[in-house]
Amino acid sequence: MAFLTNEKLTIVGAAGMIGSNMAQTALMMGLTSNLCLYDVFSPEGVAEEMRQCGFDGVNITATTDVKEAFTDAKYIISSGGAPRKAGMTREDLLKGNCEIAEQLGKDIKTYCPDVKHVVIIFNPADLTGLVTLLYSGLKPSQVTTLAALDSTRLQSALAKKFGVMQNQITGCATYGGHGEQMAVFGSAVKVAGKPLSEIIGTAEFPVEEWKQMQQDVTKGGAKIIELRGRSSFQSPSYLSVEMIRSVMGGEAFRWPAGTFVNNEKYKCIMMAMKTTLDATGCHFEVPTGTADEVASLDASYEHLCKMRDELVTLNIVPPVSEWSKINPNL
Repeated sequence: MAFLTNEKLTIVGAAGMIGSNMAQTALMMGLTSNLCLYDVFSPEGVAEEMRQCGFDGVNITATTDVKEAFTDAKYIISSGGAPRKAGMTREDLLKGNCEIAEQLGKDIKTYCPDVKHVVIIFNPADLTGLVTLLYSGLKPSQVTTLAALDSTRLQSALAKKFGVMQNQITGCATYGGHGEQMAVFGSAVKVAGKPLSEIIGTAEFPVEEWKQMQQDVTKGGAKIIELRGRSSFQSPSYLSVEMIRSVMGGEAFRWPAGTFVNNEKYKCIMMAMKTTLDATGCHFEVPTGTADEVASLDASYEHLCKMRDELVTLNIVPPVSEWSKINPNL
């Protein structure tokens, strides 16, 4: 079996549903011959199932020891936080999961400071990713968070609405925070080649229906909990592995990623931008859109800032002015 790399990929939270799906997806994609499964609960059962799949030429290890898991790791994907339950928002997980992210960042700094890329997907991903970046000492281009799931939910909703295949819906993107305050951009979307902007406001797709779809997309995770009785695991697993594949030098990632932003307008925050992921890391540009879309993005940023500042009051992070003392790359 041909692999993209022989470098070590560590999956954190591998005993859970997201982590175990990530492990299988990574192996099916042929990402690496060196896969480590790590969890505070033994992931040996997951490892044994992966071995029994019969993947050729791959070394699969399982451990509950963080030093063993992270030593020599060049890529990390972490789903190692508490999942969202019915009635909860992503923000409800803020304190506990950001404390987990703080320790994750410190462990990266201790055991694998030369890691090439880290993908964070446990919620609230923008904040857990930000905390991980701060305490890991890594460069901003080396840590990304899962944001694509919102864009794929928009694509899926539009495909169902217009009765077309999902690949006939192009230009879907959501930016800002991975939460119910995300900014849903529709101005670049095309439906089977026709601009969505020319369809919105017609009898086929009234403005009110579009607004409702935007709201539904922001609550897509809650809908999965309603339908399945548990939070999403297959879609975040697949998309996060696609992200790590791109930085390993594989197929380009097709969707926005959460990335560290610090420019004249958006200060010291992790949020979804128009991104490129490749072997050099994550690079972004600020998306353009209508006045309403930009205003929505600004509002999402303000919401993220409030949560970031709450982390200061909780003593999980220091004030932004002191961040460079912890991570000189910020």
